[in-house]
Amino acid sequence: MEAQKDQEQVTRIRQKLGDELFCFDEEDEPAEECVHFYFLGNHEGQEVLFDCVLYTLRLHHEGEMHEVAEARAAKKLDEYMKAKDSQAQQEEELGMLMAEILIELEEEEAVKVREHVELDPENPVGVGIDAGLNVPVISNDVIRKFIAEFKAGTLKLDEALYSFQGSTDFEP
Repeated sequence: MEAQKDQEQVTRIRQKLGDELFCFDEEDEPAEECVHFYFLGNHEGQEVLFDCVLYTLRLHHEGEMHEVAEARAAKKLDEYMKAKDSQAQQEEELGMLMAEILIELEEEEAVKVREHVELDPENPVGVGIDAGLNVPVISNDVIRKFIAEFKAGTLKLDEALYSFQGSTDFEP
């Protein structure tokens, strides 16, 4: 049953693709730094649908910074907020603390990211790909190059670690 469902998806996307190399997910609006698209390729000897989310390293760095800041803020704020009653006051304090921690993290270059490609064969739609590239924007040319190199097995990822300055909006 699962194989039949996968084949139906491949057929549907193949029809949608026509002569195109890829098509965007209709539910996610493409943005300069993050796109969600589909393409066909081979995985473990079979033609599969790849469900790919491709984003810039700068955007990935921003997300990682927020995760670290949220964890640190929650830890610092937990004891302090036990004495406070107001939800609005807690949210305001959290926002201010988050902004402070984000600035500290950026100044220290405490969060670093690298180019990556992660495959998820258990993805509900074909094989999932989560990838971050060190490019300023995700253009159609970047997508085409990524797909071509991925399919050919020639994709070379930069192993360097990067930290970005001014990548996060610090407003509480």
